[in-house]
Order: sequence, then structure tokens, then C-alpha cells
Amino acid sequence: MKPFTTFATLLLSAISILQLLRTVMAWPVTVNGWEVPVWTSGIACVVAGVTAAMLWRESRR
Repeated sequence: MKPFTTFATLLLSAISILQLLRTVMAWPVTVNGWEVPVWTSGIACVVAGVTAAMLWRESRR
């Protein structure tokens, strides 16, 4: 696996894990006075996780 591919896969995996933690622990996030709903982290977790898995799978070919 190329170094950038490894880095991108690890970064996306870390983002997915952190988004999952935010969803489970209901950590509040406020952006410019607006509270971001927790359910958006669930979507972000799935998107980052699927992207990381697809990148890892593609690099193995």
C-alpha cells in the first residue's frame, strides 16, 4: 500500500471512530451558536467508514 493511501485510510478510520463516539456519548457540538444534531455524526460515521473501507479494498488489488 502506498504511504498516502495508508495515511488516508487511517485518517478516515479515526474520523469514523470519533463520530461513532460522539453519537454514542452524545457530545454536544456548537458551530457559530448553532448546536449540531447528534444524528449527523451517525451519518458522518457511516460515510467515513465506508470510504475508508473502499479505499483499503481498492489498495489491496
